[in-house]
Amino acid sequence: MNLATPSARQVTAIKVAVFALSLLPFFKLVWLVANDRLVEPLQYITRATGDWTLYFLCITLAVTPLRRLSKWNWVLKLRRMLGLYAFFYALLHFTTFLWFDHFFDVAEMLKDVVKRPFITVGFIAFVLLIPLALTSTHGMVRRLGGKRWQLLHKAIYVIAPLGILHFWWMKAAKHDFSQPIVFGLIVLALLGVRVVWARNKAAAAR
Repeated sequence: MNLATPSARQVTAIKVAVFALSLLPFFKLVWLVANDRLVEPLQYITRATGDWTLYFLCITLAVTPLRRLSKWNWVLKLRRMLGLYAFFYALLHFTTFLWFDHFFDVAEMLKDVVKRPFITVGFIAFVLLIPLALTSTHGMVRRLGGKRWQLLHKAIYVIAPLGILHFWWMKAAKHDFSQPIVFGLIVLALLGVRVVWARNKAAAAR
């Protein structure tokens, strides 16, 4: 297969493969819980869903640089799905917090959000993801208009750093910053390259 110009059928096959692979962490989680393989299921579920949210945020942010550097324009067709998977795992992460920590008591949950800064930033990031997920369809792009839709979806540039900060503060209690640093460097690189491109574009337009 020529990755520069794959056929429509090949792109569809890639999308199906990515869709299936993206569900594997969820199915693994369900299998582990159903078969009672977890010593501390709540801790594992919370950590796994949070990690995969960050993975998919990073992968989604990587699509545009990959397309520009490789000239594989077709990878843009994967971006929406990858972004929705970031929301899917964020929703599982939030649901775990709301369900097992607060038994769906929204008032108590909100008190916890206000009281604990690392939860506050994580909650803000999740809330910002919601409109991105709701406006991910072609119909919503048409309704909002291309420019307004693009402006709204630039919120991911805020969401990803907030997710890193949430993870950093969560790990601070154990003084284990290795993973947050790795995620932070990845996000910094993915956002930094956009800043460079924007400056070059502005300079060329003068």
